Amino acid sequence: MPTAAARNGRVAMHRQVWINLATLGPVGRIRPAPGTWGSLAALLPAALALGGNWLLEVGVVIACIIGVKAADIYEAHSGKKDASEVVIDELAGQWIALLVVPLDWRWWLAAFVLFRLFDIVKPGPVRMAERLPGGLGVMADDVVAGVLAAALLLVVQIMMTGATG
Repeated sequence: MPTAAARNGRVAMHRQVWINLATLGPVGRIRPAPGTWGSLAALLPAALALGGNWLLEVGVVIACIIGVKAADIYEAHSGKKDASEVVIDELAGQWIALLVVPLDWRWWLAAFVLFRLFDIVKPGPVRMAERLPGGLGVMADDVVAGVLAAALLLVVQIMMTGATG
């Protein structure tokens, strides 16, 4: 039978794993602009996953599921609602914006800028999603910002194809 100290140690270690997931390790603690650093941190794994776009799609789903729980645990541990150091939401939102663009630095820059713009300005649907409770709200506003960025990027691609095709 494990001792109370051993159980408490396992609980603390378990909580620390979730906190590290929420902040993407040290990334969420980089100042200034931890959200921007979180979005930048999303780029390399996304580039590696683009060998098969389905990998990035699966990554988005996993990041969203893990992100809700990690943000909930971080909030309970820190007492901070939607803490700036929680950046797993930026990772998921940035990946969503990247899903629709080719592996070309200009499109990736556009996806990065648009996602950050929608995440910072928080137009209507993004602000509404942010009002959801706990980790769901933390993740939802970035998911919506990513979807808006992706939609705009798709429109631009369609317009460019129509103009040249």
